[in-house]
Amino acid sequence: MIKILVTNDDGVNAKGIKALAQALKKVKGVKVTVVAPGTEQSSTSHSITLHRPLRIKKISTDVFSVDGTPIDAVFVGVWVILKEKPDFIFSGINRGGNLGEDVHYSGTVSAAVEGGIMGVPSVAISQLGIEKVDFSVAAKFSVKLLRILKKHPLPKGMVLNVNLPEKAKLSQFEVTKVGQRNYGGKFSKQKDPRGGDYYWIGGDQYKFLDIKGSDCNAIMANKISVSPIQVDMTSHQYIKTIQNWLKKK
Repeated sequence: MIKILVTNDDGVNAKGIKALAQALKKVKGVKVTVVAPGTEQSSTSHSITLHRPLRIKKISTDVFSVDGTPIDAVFVGVWVILKEKPDFIFSGINRGGNLGEDVHYSGTVSAAVEGGIMGVPSVAISQLGIEKVDFSVAAKFSVKLLRILKKHPLPKGMVLNVNLPEKAKLSQFEVTKVGQRNYGGKFSKQKDPRGGDYYWIGGDQYKFLDIKGSDCNAIMANKISVSPIQVDMTSHQYIKTIQNWLKKK
């Protein structure tokens, strides 16, 4: 029996995680356990709750919520609920893309990266769109990836970051590198009821740098993007260079 932990950052009741779990459950020989934040935790990155206790709530059979971050959910899912490492971790399906620098901010991607840190083959899945997003193609593509990864295991420490355009087709995909977004430093300045200023961070999710072979370019070409990212953030090519700098008087 293949054990899969499914999580996200949109919350346990999000449509995306339900579509993902339902699709994976239909694969023969697979057992899916859903452990996700009780409320939306978008852009929480790799944060872990250390200064208060966590509470777990059983929603239904094999579905649990955690009053914490996506990383908390992975920790709880692996060490408390499953009591062992699963065979795979799937994070998503996120409502909205996680392209370019988003990989550093995204709770969806970070949950998959935590799986990579644990040595568990992990996939983050996101789809562009805000209202009435159809997750059916993303769910089918997740099943396709599961079947591929069963035959071709990911190298240790590698994670797949998958993004789909709003209207995706299973046959249109590209393996990409992480691109660069251009949010333009956009802030919305407003007034609170007492006359004080407050600011809302914003940005256009469709602005990006034109980089050939990037996840952003693939999405704008209406292709599914699959980006292999890694836990090891060391710039190995610069180790000797930095050593030489430090040796100089």
